[in-house]
Formats: sequence, C-alpha cells, structure tokens
Amino acid sequence: MKNKKTIVIGASPKPERYAYKAVTLLKRHDFPVIALGIRNGNINGIEIIKDKLPHKDIHTVTLYVGADRQSNYYEYILSLKPKRIIFNPGTENSELLKLAQENNIETVEHCTLVMLNSGIF
Repeated sequence: MKNKKTIVIGASPKPERYAYKAVTLLKRHDFPVIALGIRNGNINGIEIIKDKLPHKDIHTVTLYVGADRQSNYYEYILSLKPKRIIFNPGTENSELLKLAQENNIETVEHCTLVMLNSGIF
C-alpha cells in the first residue's frame, strides 16, 4: 500500500461526483483514503464520515468543497498537519492557500483525478 494517506473533503455517495471518482481512484491506486462528507454513504466499501475526526499521518488533503464553504474546514485541515493540500478545479481559495503556506503545507492547484491517472500524485 502506498503511504500517501489522503482525506477527500467533500466526499459524496453520488457516482457522478468528482469526489466520488477521486475516492474510487485513490483506492484503486492503493492509497489509504478517508472520505469526509456531509451525507452518510459508502463509496466502493469506504464509509463516508461526517465528523471531523482526528487522523494521524495525513499526507494529502484534496478538496471538493467550494471556497465559500471551506472556512468551516480551516481549523480541521490545519489540525491534520498534512504535507499538501490539493485545490481541485473550482476549489481555489487564496485565504486557505495563505494559511497553508504559513503552516508550511505544500499547495497544489490541480485535478486529483488527472494527477492519479498520469502518475504524478
């Protein structure tokens, strides 16, 4: 199993959603993945959690929540002490970007799906 434990914020039980596809692809590529969303559900055997639980050794936070709703997650994301945050298309946020940089967290504006499929994740 690859060691880039990833939390997907904005996970959805709807197969047409990009967050759903990201959880599925992370699992297929053998990355440990945690799905955090606002609705109960399951993505190919991975339970979507609704509570902002503490986790250790998070490498990557990948965002599927628009900038207007991200402030609810700032404190939580920083508490995870991830090595990087991926801002997927439509989630770019200068405020969170600045917070991440102040906390020495790498930031990437890219698509998790493309990164996984091209081997640059």
